[in-house]
Amino acid sequence: MSRIFISGSSTGLGLMAAELLVQQGHQVVLHARNANRAEDALRTLPQAEAVVVGDLETIAGARETALCVNELGHFDAVIHNAAVGYNEAYRVTRDGLPHVFAINTLSAYILTALIERPQRLVYLSSGMHHHARENLDDILWQKRRWNGADAYAESKLYDAMLAFALARRWRNVRINSLEPGWVPTKMGGPHAPDDMDLAHLTQAWLAASHDSAADVTGKYFYHMKRMAANPQALNAALQDRLIDICTEISGITLPE
Repeated sequence: MSRIFISGSSTGLGLMAAELLVQQGHQVVLHARNANRAEDALRTLPQAEAVVVGDLETIAGARETALCVNELGHFDAVIHNAAVGYNEAYRVTRDGLPHVFAINTLSAYILTALIERPQRLVYLSSGMHHHARENLDDILWQKRRWNGADAYAESKLYDAMLAFALARRWRNVRINSLEPGWVPTKMGGPHAPDDMDLAHLTQAWLAASHDSAADVTGKYFYHMKRMAANPQALNAALQDRLIDICTEISGITLPE
């Protein structure tokens, strides 16, 4: 049995993965943005061990969330699932950051840096990352006209990049990334064509399975099968640059 924390798991794929993991006999701690969402999540999955409440939009909120997770003790795996979608209008956080980047990428970096290191880390990317450009020189959208779809795709490229960067650095941890498919969640929209019954399986499998195919690191998956990631995500120089940017923006250093 594994003990697993899932960010952004009060609804959608995060909650679906949590339900599956609980059915498999694992202990799961959920995460919700606010108390109302936490109550809803516990009503849906009363078998959850706990729900951590924290707003990942701000640096302080992500830091506090990580501290709350650590107060609950050690986890075997962390699934970085929290995200906003591709139809977002331009909005900056209290830290002056585009909220898509702040939630989808920076919060994953902060949680990774501050949560006690587990044995497995799983990062949700997206099929849209395949067509994204890294644009690290304008990660905060100060030079370009805002495009919500592009901002989302870039953030998901960064999530894959973060996973591969960590896999290089933390050799004793199994660290992988995946795309769940374009499915009809609230984020994906009602006309998304992929299969909801498959969308949550890979992240649960990578977090807890003893299958030898899941006992790997630095890989990218779709529906429990390896696939090629955007080549930019595999570029070590770009990976290191992203880490440096996240370190500078957050003021939080990634442990070696």
